[in-house]
Amino acid sequence: NTIGTFINKDEYKIIVNKSTVPVGTADRVKLTIEKKISNRGIDVNFDVVSNPEFLKEGDAISDFKKPDRIILGVKSSKSKRLLKLLYEPFNRSHDRIIIMDQRSAEFTKYAANAMLATKISFMNELANMSELVGVDIELVRKGIGSDPRIGHHFIYPGCGYGGSCFPKDVKALISIGEKVGFDAHIIKSVEVVNLHQKKKVFEKMYSHFKGEMSDKVIAIWGLSFKPNTDDMREASSITLINLLLKNGCKVRAFDPVIGSEAKKYFSIDDNFTICDNAIDAVKGSDVLSIITEWREFNSPDFLEIKKLLREPTIFDGRNMYDPKLMRELGFKYYAIGRGDSIKTF
Repeated sequence: NTIGTFINKDEYKIIVNKSTVPVGTADRVKLTIEKKISNRGIDVNFDVVSNPEFLKEGDAISDFKKPDRIILGVKSSKSKRLLKLLYEPFNRSHDRIIIMDQRSAEFTKYAANAMLATKISFMNELANMSELVGVDIELVRKGIGSDPRIGHHFIYPGCGYGGSCFPKDVKALISIGEKVGFDAHIIKSVEVVNLHQKKKVFEKMYSHFKGEMSDKVIAIWGLSFKPNTDDMREASSITLINLLLKNGCKVRAFDPVIGSEAKKYFSIDDNFTICDNAIDAVKGSDVLSIITEWREFNSPDFLEIKKLLREPTIFDGRNMYDPKLMRELGFKYYAIGRGDSIKTF
């Protein structure tokens, strides 16, 4: 994923790698190019730098224009000067550039995503414990998030993380450790917790129906791994739907942007239906589950939902609603780590 080769008037070339790559890639690329140009008997003055991107899906343009940091893995002073000039338009209010060697820059990308994934898995583990001791994890989240050393980002419990970055980079760090004889205990646990968390909503349903899942019709709101994207890679919805279909359920799903994308993962038939809107998914369903926290799910017509469901029950994998309000409206409400949501109705 090289974004380009920059050439100045002296024909000095800089090959910039933006992708998440194994540690040592820049060194290997440089050696490969040196060997090739040597075999051709030509002389090219060049450098290979690592410049990992930190763009969020659904917000990439904003992240590019206003980066939190600009990591430059570079050794030569000439390349450093040219890259600083390249990024000057995006670095005017304060200096966001952090200079380091190529290997450290490559490792920084993995470390950043693994740290965020760790925060998510840690909160999910706390949420699972909270249910057993009658604690509302949402109150705990607010309590610890007010500590500036912790902050509010990535401490929202739910039904697991997905996407192309977190799962891949966590696995990559584990693999990097194994190659050098290092056992990454915490990082391995992050992955294990997340894989289990993706099954959490199904486990709640299975318990609710006392194992009698056959022919149940389940409405699902949200298929993408997070809002504002049509990306289903490693999404929690995939785990849930596979478990439901395996146990003889029928699924009626809705996502604001995903339609044909779901066909890559499931056959569209009598057992799995993509609906045109959220209310249509609820029609004829036994219960409703929420897997992606799209904004349009924030304030639905609960009375209409209650009327359409065969039983007034919601499985909320993203803790979008207030358990007390749900009870007052006559719903059985299962959330993640909210002690108040599992009281006897």
